[in-house]
Amino acid sequence: MNLFIDAWDYLSNSTHWGGPTGIEHRLLQHLWYSFLTVALSAVIAVPLGLLIGHTRRGSAVMVGFANAMRALPTLGLLTFLVLGLGLGLIPPLLALITVGIPPLLAGAYAGIANVPADVVDASRAMGMTESQILFRVEVPNAMPVLLGGLRSATLQVVATATIAAYVNLGGLGRYIFDGSGLYRYDLVLVGALLVAILALVLDGILAVAVWASSPGMGRLARKAIIEAPVSLAAEPAKSVVTE
Repeated sequence: MNLFIDAWDYLSNSTHWGGPTGIEHRLLQHLWYSFLTVALSAVIAVPLGLLIGHTRRGSAVMVGFANAMRALPTLGLLTFLVLGLGLGLIPPLLALITVGIPPLLAGAYAGIANVPADVVDASRAMGMTESQILFRVEVPNAMPVLLGGLRSATLQVVATATIAAYVNLGGLGRYIFDGSGLYRYDLVLVGALLVAILALVLDGILAVAVWASSPGMGRLARKAIIEAPVSLAAEPAKSVVTE
């Protein structure tokens, strides 16, 4: 119980929030590392997932690639990268994208692949090109699953970004690593609590985004009313084709 009291005392002390080593600065650093990782992961994973989902080719290779990345030990990979590249931001970013790519890749692929075949066939019958089908039909319908992959990737990256402190960078991981080295387990608890709270807040925000992106629910889909064949109009709540 004293451990939790000490952690609360640390968090409630205003002197621990400001300055270059304060909680606010560490929180912003953690968010920056996480944002860079998710953005870089999305640049790599989302176009690849969209392509594989649309063409239905290479799915077996994608699954194997994603599983291989999930199996990599992040801290061990970070140590290897530091030995090869030295200290700095690049090694932790490269290690963290192995956490961010698999859920984004799986979300992009699954979202596109699960768009009803009759919707895609009707779009082709309307004379749409393959790129128009992908971006005007499949992506809007797949948006909840795509955002679900983003949500999963963000949570995993935020939780794992504490390893940046292992190579003398900042972020909330500083409390965990510094607390362990100084046998200040109240600091370890502070770091763990802050990471958990940050993950919960971001999860809530992205959960709202997933909810708002559901086609046919009268939210983002209101501007996606289509002039489609009768076969599409029969189920407006399930599929959307944008103008």
